[in-house]
Amino acid sequence: MDREPAGAEDVRRGPAVSRSLLAAVVVVVLALVAVIVVLATRLGAAPGTASGLAATPRPSTSANPTVATIYQRLRPSVVVVSTGHDFGSGVIVSNTGTILTADHVVAGASSITVVYFDGTEAKATVISADPADDTAMLAPATLPTVLVPAALGGGAGVGTPVVAIGNPLGLEDSVSAGVVSGLDRTATTSDGTFSGLIQFDASVNPGSSGGPLLNAQGYVVGIVVSIADPGHDDAFAGIGFAEPIGAALGGSARRPQI
Repeated sequence: MDREPAGAEDVRRGPAVSRSLLAAVVVVVLALVAVIVVLATRLGAAPGTASGLAATPRPSTSANPTVATIYQRLRPSVVVVSTGHDFGSGVIVSNTGTILTADHVVAGASSITVVYFDGTEAKATVISADPADDTAMLAPATLPTVLVPAALGGGAGVGTPVVAIGNPLGLEDSVSAGVVSGLDRTATTSDGTFSGLIQFDASVNPGSSGGPLLNAQGYVVGIVVSIADPGHDDAFAGIGFAEPIGAALGGSARRPQI
């Protein structure tokens, strides 16, 4: 009778034990892989989540430019407008060099001269005027070496910041800042009563008329046309008025001519 040598049974059981060990190793490896995947996912999570990582500082995309930045951007767009009897300000509003200003600055003038930021002088003619809105469009005969039209549009809410750039009392390239004090204001002048004005408290004076009123993003929201002058001395009393840019570009609302 054949008999297996002693130890043969142990030899045959060896592969079974090896397979069990291998399976256990595979399970451990898979568990480690799962843990690594979970950790990697958490490490890649957005800053400030449950991973506990500190948020990475990023510049705010909604931050408004400073008054100094707005001034530097808009200086090349603002011009001096002078006639034989008056002077004021204007702002370049198109790629062809069209200048928007206050009508009372150029009304009745036989000669109009504009002076650009770079010192270039040019004769200009009135291509459209609306005394009811106190606005006028000028076409200059010569353009500056670098033409920089202003960006137009945007809202003007009560309490929001505004910047005025112009030539008050002949002081060229002056800037002032304030807030919108009121909307749809009414002013009574020697030419009648007008409504629909933006009221603001940024300092303006004679010579500022026709200059841009800018919002916190640097967009032209109005054209400066007048001041409240209770002392009748042509001095700023803390209240300025601007023609809303929509009306200045062709709206029908009436505005004061001062």
